Amino acid sequence: MAEKDFLESAYDLTTTEQARAHYEAWSATYDTEVGGRNGYAQPSRCATALASTVAPDGARVLDVGCGSGLSGLALREVGFASIDGCDLSPAMLALAEKTGVYENLFEADLNREMDPPHRAYDAVAAVGVFSFGHLNATVLRDLLEVLRPGGALVVGLNDHFWDEGSLPTELSSIEADGTAEVVFREHGDHLPGADIEGWVIVLSKPGQAA
Repeated sequence: MAEKDFLESAYDLTTTEQARAHYEAWSATYDTEVGGRNGYAQPSRCATALASTVAPDGARVLDVGCGSGLSGLALREVGFASIDGCDLSPAMLALAEKTGVYENLFEADLNREMDPPHRAYDAVAAVGVFSFGHLNATVLRDLLEVLRPGGALVVGLNDHFWDEGSLPTELSSIEADGTAEVVFREHGDHLPGADIEGWVIVLSKPGQAA
């Protein structure tokens, strides 16, 4: 029996509950479908962009929506060693734990609350989690709150959600009020095997890094 294709239906999600159920069911074949068959490019692109803004040596990173750990593996590849992760799906967190990349893993619905202490991280990675039925664009400000002064947030998202408009609008608002500055913006591959492109955005928070 052929494996179910979960990727296409991921863009039909509208609620947090739908997203949790979808990724719980997808966990068994996620890496094969996304990383193997479709060549998921965003983890590597985002990790490289983040490392160009925040020196990996000694930096503490929160991988938001870490999923099966593909983004954590990419972060480690560019030199980040102190990585925490959170995700909506317990099944995905179990896969992330098996990578051995993460110091701490926890379940979180970030549309409702931000559990990590504020100003606790030097960097935050949000790879593929701003999308339909996933994180709302307004969560960008919550993620910036957990950064220390001088820290950076990298966001990787597909063209489908970028074109929806709420995230670029929120980015403009964040820059306008001085909460953070966009220091990197690049369009390129998202899931090349599925012919999907996307953006990598890095936001830098004002202040002197520790």
